[in-house]
Amino acid sequence: MSQQPAITFSTAAAPRKGAVVIFCDGDNNLGPWGAALGSGAVIAKAMKAGDFKGEFGKTLTVMVPEGTELDRIIVVGLGKVDDLTEHHWLRLGGKLASALKGIDRSDVMLELDGQTVSAASVAEVALGIKLASYKFDRYHTKGDKKKKKQDKIVLHAKTAANAKRKWAETDGVADGVLLARDLVDEPPNVLTPVEFAKRASALKKLGCIVEILDEPAMKKLKMGALLGVSLGSRNPARMAIIQWKGGKAKDRPVAFVGKGVTFDTGGISLKPGAGMGDMKGDMGGAAAVTGLMHALAARKAKANVVGVIGLVENMPDGNAQRPGDIVTSMSGQTIEVLNTDAEGRLVLADALYHCNKKFKPKFMVNLATLTGAILVALGSEHAGLFSNDDKLSEQLTKAGLDTQEKLWRMPLTPEYDKLIDTKNADMKNIGGRYAGSITAGQFLQRFVGKTPWAHLDIAGTAMSSPKTDINKGWASGFGVRLLDRLVADHYEN
Repeated sequence: MSQQPAITFSTAAAPRKGAVVIFCDGDNNLGPWGAALGSGAVIAKAMKAGDFKGEFGKTLTVMVPEGTELDRIIVVGLGKVDDLTEHHWLRLGGKLASALKGIDRSDVMLELDGQTVSAASVAEVALGIKLASYKFDRYHTKGDKKKKKQDKIVLHAKTAANAKRKWAETDGVADGVLLARDLVDEPPNVLTPVEFAKRASALKKLGCIVEILDEPAMKKLKMGALLGVSLGSRNPARMAIIQWKGGKAKDRPVAFVGKGVTFDTGGISLKPGAGMGDMKGDMGGAAAVTGLMHALAARKAKANVVGVIGLVENMPDGNAQRPGDIVTSMSGQTIEVLNTDAEGRLVLADALYHCNKKFKPKFMVNLATLTGAILVALGSEHAGLFSNDDKLSEQLTKAGLDTQEKLWRMPLTPEYDKLIDTKNADMKNIGGRYAGSITAGQFLQRFVGKTPWAHLDIAGTAMSSPKTDINKGWASGFGVRLLDRLVADHYEN
């Protein structure tokens, strides 16, 4: 990824040189810094000339302001201050990352008239800056070969000391998001199942316990559903099991399971060629779980957490499974594979069952770029939420609203479940033309038993989603902040 700016915190007064950022509310009140910098009249004149009204996120740059030694003053609008939420401060950080790009040092004065910006809000600004500064450029070979001097951004606030402590935790979450983005952005000739497993193993450095299952180990466990997907690829399958033990020894863990199809051609049920390159991102669920485990370990979460990722490549050679094949899952249930492009659910079937059997978790949440049908239903603004447990669904929905990684609950009922019955096996892997995301959820539900469980279909949110203030790239890292919040709010000691 591209070089990130160095973010520090300070209670010092604004410098008299360089670039300074001040804030303006919706009433054009500049707070204490307009006058303190000796440039209030200049800024007011520039605001009038530019019809600047302090609307949220709008910026105004005053170059070489008269009466000062500053290079520039950047005014950022806040709108109505009383309406600012956690997500507004995060977005402001994203706005600042864009406005300050390429400036060697910038000082941001997070002080308002008569109000103290909380440490949590300051940390959210820092998070927004870091997330918005991400760029996947490791394969660029042209351009300036000299190492660019790292930009420095200093956040000035009365709460700087507490904000620095808060950032020590939040920074680990940011790194988890960026790790997830990196994994999704990687080309599929680099990020094979074996390479993905190696990168998951790197979490040992943070104190995680990581076990990698190779194909012989999975054959011994009778994971016929997952291994069937991998038959056509020369890149062997892997399963990575990541544990973070930050809670009490007696506490049952919570578990997260990710679909990791490192490239999906559709197999024998071949996808159209146009847009197939995007299928390097069909491991977005596994990327989110890996990023989440990084975030939890980096901030030393006081919880016991398991992450399980099933890693395969779906290719169409002479050994590939065919439409009409019947495979036996680890659970013993048989599956008629009528469409080899409905492969992610086969991977998750064995991953969920193994996770449940081995760890007996309090709950399981799986993430997968599972169906195009969820894009038809929800577009890219919400991920689909399917669950057998109302309490878990409510907790996930709230965490989604708090982080703005939003979820929308979809139905699971016996009527839909019947659509995946077949006379030839215990079930089939597709349910027909309609309700495709729902029948995929019904399929997964057959492998979780009575354990509270939720399935997040992130096909519309993990990759190629709309650009936002905190993400300008192709991969979003969706799910890391959402699930970190779920754990922090409800499952830490």
